[in-house]
Amino acid sequence: MKTDSEKEKKLSFALNKLKSLKLQNPTLKTNLANLNTQKNQLEIEKKEIEEKYQNLMSEHKVLNQRLEDIKQRKLEEQKKETEFSEKIDELNQETDTLLEEIDKWQM
Repeated sequence: MKTDSEKEKKLSFALNKLKSLKLQNPTLKTNLANLNTQKNQLEIEKKEIEEKYQNLMSEHKVLNQRLEDIKQRKLEEQKKETEFSEKIDELNQETDTLLEEIDKWQM
């Protein structure tokens, strides 16, 4: 049987070997660095896209307001045209009435 001192020496040797081992995997480290770089790039792209989205939303809001203004002006113009047509119709009726009266007086 092995003595305790031999077991202790072997255990000590194994512990020293374990301590001296590099537990870092170089490909893992490279992969992590690449993933970190990609993550940073994606965050930059995300920020740019969010800014573009906000700009588009602002433009959309402005364009919607312009469209509403144009629709409102169109409605006002249509109302004015209708009123003008009604006035013309009234004037035509008055003219017809006046012409009838003139015809009556001339007879």
